Amino acid sequence: MIRPAGKHPMLCLRNFLHSGENLAVTVALGAMAVLPIAEIILRKFSSQGLSGATAIVQHLVLVSATIGGVLAARDDRLLSLSTVVSFLKGRWKAGARSISGVFAVTVSSSLCIAGVQYVTATREVGKILAYGVPVWVVQATMPVGFAIIAVRLLWRSSDRWGGRTGAFVLVAAMVAIIMHPPVPPHTLMIPALALLIIATILGAPIFTVLGGAAVILFWTRESPIASIAVDHYRMVVNPSLAAIPLFTLAGYFLAEEGASKRLIRVFQAIVGQIRGGPALVTALVCAFFTSFTGASGVTILALGGLLMPVLIADRFSERNALGLLTGAGSLGLLFPPCLPLILYAIIATNAGATVTIKEIFLGGIVPGLLLVGLTAWWGASRASADPSSRPSFDLKEAALAISAAKWELLLPVVALTTLFGGFATPAEAAAVTALYAFTVEALIYRDINIFRDTPKVMTECGLLVGGVLLILGVAMGFNNFLIDAQIPDQAVAWVKATVHSPLLFLLALNVLLLVVGCLMDIFSAIVVVVPLIIPMGLAYGIDPIHLGIIFLANLELGYLTPPVGMNLFLASYRFDKPLTEVYRSVIPMFLVLLAGVLLITYIPALTLTLPGWFE
Repeated sequence: MIRPAGKHPMLCLRNFLHSGENLAVTVALGAMAVLPIAEIILRKFSSQGLSGATAIVQHLVLVSATIGGVLAARDDRLLSLSTVVSFLKGRWKAGARSISGVFAVTVSSSLCIAGVQYVTATREVGKILAYGVPVWVVQATMPVGFAIIAVRLLWRSSDRWGGRTGAFVLVAAMVAIIMHPPVPPHTLMIPALALLIIATILGAPIFTVLGGAAVILFWTRESPIASIAVDHYRMVVNPSLAAIPLFTLAGYFLAEEGASKRLIRVFQAIVGQIRGGPALVTALVCAFFTSFTGASGVTILALGGLLMPVLIADRFSERNALGLLTGAGSLGLLFPPCLPLILYAIIATNAGATVTIKEIFLGGIVPGLLLVGLTAWWGASRASADPSSRPSFDLKEAALAISAAKWELLLPVVALTTLFGGFATPAEAAAVTALYAFTVEALIYRDINIFRDTPKVMTECGLLVGGVLLILGVAMGFNNFLIDAQIPDQAVAWVKATVHSPLLFLLALNVLLLVVGCLMDIFSAIVVVVPLIIPMGLAYGIDPIHLGIIFLANLELGYLTPPVGMNLFLASYRFDKPLTEVYRSVIPMFLVLLAGVLLITYIPALTLTLPGWFE
């Protein structure tokens, strides 16, 4: 008897495991959103809040990040620095997959071992998290997560059992060498770093590249690799970091198609009748969405299909419309509560500067508006001068559009009022924003079915957050090695001896960051590069808030920089256009935004005026 494919025991088991993972990350994110709100309510009506709530939320970030990383490995969505594999075919592609896979599995296994060593040491201390639950129980999710990721990366290293078996043997041999080196480890540093470079080029996930660098450097200096797990844990349970998954969750609730249409209708009704109005609509809507999702790629993929017809209807050429949409995708990165702003504040503070989340949020508003204005100006210059191609202003339609989208238009007000009102921490403000977004989309507009869609949205959010926090955690190990080796101090001394003018330093920094923005995703760039440039900025008397906005504005521009800017690939995929056509379309937009970045760099008042007013 032939068993139906859908009833195969292995398929049923796989579906059961996948459902369990989805449910786990949904529950973790849900608890992260509910507990801070309960804490706010209890503080208001009693002298004490919820016992242990802050520590529980911090550790739920660790749990959700670990599960999200597992989901990203399951769905083959771990971020990679290289796109070389996409150009390879046949055996060459299979070979590249195998080499990068063996490296990635070896690093994941090493990180699992580091996690086991750390958890074992913590267990002996016997620290309690809350309600009798030992801290080590939650920390144990780290090595378990890395073990599952290693298994999934091994499975994906080849399509054949023979290839997987060979990869397993190689990984076992490499792990054995790490645990019991046959020669002094320092003699293997150059071959190990060479393998790291090759694996990076061939598409190894970013977390294994940064984690691999940390493992190699600690191992060859015969330092315990458990310190990588220590740094990972400390980074992910940082009290402010809980704001990242919660604001991201609010953005994912907002990113449903109904919200996109309502917001486009509002801006189209208000400014659609002026020349270049659709360009301003594009800039405003993209900035709105990116500020909450923190991912310009999500904006391009979610809004591109809706905005392209609007621009074409206003007689934009297809090339200009493509360039505008590609460039506008990252506009919201400087607006609160965008995730890179939060992360920069955390990393800069760890690197010796004093930057609060509120200060960096305020610092990004005017520069962000400048870039939006420049984008809209360029779009207006490419729009048709014929007024017959544009609708006339209709007060009734504008009122109806605003009324229809009023609850979503209030989302930034809720987020910023909660944060700047002084009665909530950043994590609590993020929780309130996430709950508000859920209430609006699920209960008021009903774009989200509570039982069918909510788990899918939260799983997708968990996957993104897990992939990002996986990178951040292992990057801290690499970063702390650089600090222990006094690399930032040596870099500052060299730069001070070579570059004597602060203005020249800022110009060189712009060039460097533009290259970094092309080659690295924004989150790993923040963790790796910010600790290096903060001491340099302080040495030249540059305010760390101003330095942060310069940094993020350059990375925003890096998304558009040919040939490997991330938005270029996403636009090519979303609009089904050759990369060469995307390159040509985006160059004018790139030059306009480059002018904006230079203004932000050399006019500090654009960044520092608002934070100065609210001191």
